[in-house]
Amino acid sequence: MDERDDFSACAALVERGDPGRFRATMAAPLAARRVLFPLYAFNLEVARAPWVTQEPMIARMRLQWWRDALAEIEAGGFVRRHEVVTPLATVISDKDARQLDVLVEAREWDVEPSVFPDDSALWAYLDATAGGLIAVAARALGGGEALAERAGRALGLANWFQALPALEAAGRRPLSDTGDDAIRTLATHALDDLKSMRRDWSQVPKQARAAFYPMAGAGKVLRQAARDPQKVRDGALGGGELGSRLPLTLTAMTGRLW
Repeated sequence: MDERDDFSACAALVERGDPGRFRATMAAPLAARRVLFPLYAFNLEVARAPWVTQEPMIARMRLQWWRDALAEIEAGGFVRRHEVVTPLATVISDKDARQLDVLVEAREWDVEPSVFPDDSALWAYLDATAGGLIAVAARALGGGEALAERAGRALGLANWFQALPALEAAGRRPLSDTGDDAIRTLATHALDDLKSMRRDWSQVPKQARAAFYPMAGAGKVLRQAARDPQKVRDGALGGGELGSRLPLTLTAMTGRLW
């Protein structure tokens, strides 16, 4: 496979497995897509690793494979041939590789049924996963990573809320407390982060704003959760296909977060 084949393979993986980030990436300029598709394909493969087997040891071996690949990228020498690892190595720095290693390590939580002991543990998980991914994407595109933690908390919690029924059905306990007050507290915290991030949005260079496109619509989900926590438990968040596409279209057209 040549470079174009690798890029196409990454895009196809994201299209099948992460349609939201696929749409966000297709709304970005071509140069940004060359960075984002390998990065999002990596994220997808790592996120899947704990779920493709019921054997915790095998799941951990899969995660370790990705950590080993990142160590090769960080070292700057030989990097294994792989349809995702090979293009990823061309778009991230050694610093990025270290941050992505933290992301992979955080995915250990997904291997076995467990519960976050408190909200701070959940925020740490979202910082490492959603926030870490946005930080690397922003840095690779030219800047704005200082806003990544706040962005990751908003996007990460919105996605976490939407996934809650499926996670519970798989035997996980994604929230230590699923009562109304607990859900409202989390949603309000994330909305405050989103509001703060929007105030600082001008700090993100225009060429790096595509790193934040997946956030489009996260505010709507969080507001729904804050108003009616039962929608989180029922898996009823979101606004259908049109509701998920419109904020992205507006963000891409105006350069503002919706």
